Amino acid sequence: MKELLRSTDPTIIAFAQALLSGEDIECSQLDVNMSVLEGGIGIFPRRLMVREDDHDAAVIVMHDNEIPLGTK
Repeated sequence: MKELLRSTDPTIIAFAQALLSGEDIECSQLDVNMSVLEGGIGIFPRRLMVREDDHDAAVIVMHDNEIPLGTK
């Protein structure tokens, strides 16, 4: 798995997941429990991970839809 997106905005994560699903690219969210522990104030970003083989295609989908990746 490779990190595709990092964001504190859950709506961006949900939108990105929907776009990837439409392209048959599987993804997983990480750090969801950490954001729950913080009390929902949005300090810790959630990460969206994709398979390494799908990463390049997923980056194209994100860029085509003007979604900032927020990765290092």
